[in-house]
Amino acid sequence: MFEVAISAGSAMFTGMNTTSEHDRDLAAKLRSLSIEPAAFKTEPPKPHARRRTTPGAMFFLAATASLAAVLFNGPETLQRIQTVLAGFSGGDLAISADRVEARASDGTAVEGVRTPTEDGERSASASTREITGSGYVVAPDIATVFSKYEGRIVAVEVAAGDSVVAGQVLVRLDDAGARFALQGAEIAGRVAALALDARTIELVQARSSFARTERLAGRDAMSAQALEEAKTAVDKAENAALQARQDVEKAELEIDKAREQVEALTVRAPIAGTVTRLDAHIGDTVLSREDSVREDESLLVITDTASLVIDADVAEANIALMRPGLSGEAVLDGFPGQPFAIKVSKIAPVISREKGTVTLRLSLTSPPPGMRPAMAARIRLVVGEAAGVDAHHPPSSFEAPALGARASR
Repeated sequence: MFEVAISAGSAMFTGMNTTSEHDRDLAAKLRSLSIEPAAFKTEPPKPHARRRTTPGAMFFLAATASLAAVLFNGPETLQRIQTVLAGFSGGDLAISADRVEARASDGTAVEGVRTPTEDGERSASASTREITGSGYVVAPDIATVFSKYEGRIVAVEVAAGDSVVAGQVLVRLDDAGARFALQGAEIAGRVAALALDARTIELVQARSSFARTERLAGRDAMSAQALEEAKTAVDKAENAALQARQDVEKAELEIDKAREQVEALTVRAPIAGTVTRLDAHIGDTVLSREDSVREDESLLVITDTASLVIDADVAEANIALMRPGLSGEAVLDGFPGQPFAIKVSKIAPVISREKGTVTLRLSLTSPPPGMRPAMAARIRLVVGEAAGVDAHHPPSSFEAPALGARASR
């Protein structure tokens, strides 16, 4: 093909009257460089990641371009093309299939080239390890409030969501039987007190009679038998007074018992916290604590929301890396953009056979306002050099497995 092109060019040279001596010399040189078709051997191309630009092909392109320049634009254009091709062969042709260590204009590394920065990142990641897991917000202190005695609800002093303090009145009940029992105990107590007074008077009289008899017996004015009888009367009076005193004490206990039952009809908060469930309604009759066997028979539930923690599961394979005091960060599904610091406080003594995980109890530092029990949480613990980073300033990014997915073993 190259020879045909040169022959056509020669024919054009002979038909043109304006052909110069320089042009004829150039045509003769190009004709001497012609290559026979038999010299080319067709072989199937070998697969390569990139092909090198061969000097023969570049020379062919240069010759063709030179011929076109001579025919249409003259020797000046030919000189410019030769200069450009010389620069191309000395610069771009030096780039081979081997990767060049360079940086793009936007600062990213050329594909396949490992930069010193990437080497540093890989070495840093090799010295640390992140452990992820999922769990829920838990309130360790929860009080389910029942009525100690049976009664009818006459007042409900709180509503769901109210904050209460220990000892605050929650529900008031009424029981006529308890009130009557208290009145009866109080009456019995007064009777016992009167009986004690009478026995005390009898004891004083018996002791006075014994003293008189004893003086008379000393003068031989009273027989020994009379003295013995006076002594026996004193002993009987003392026993009667002691019995009356015990009756008074028993009556007081009955009064305290009846009063405690009546006072227990006013249900008070056992702990400080928030009313998270309220089942009490005015007019309802509730059972005593001994008869209430189900939680839904309770009056209400109080949760201490000031001491919330997270119980999270991590893969059993990470148990050797777990220890109390290990720090990390957590994020709630309800507040995805507000990560906060956590620290391992307890490690469960058993492994979940079904899930292949171990449960960690995590204390919280500056959790988001509005956090509530049973909120879903995702955690990330850092083991290694990065574990020493200030836990109060966790990283802004957070990636963890979706909640509910079993941790990989």
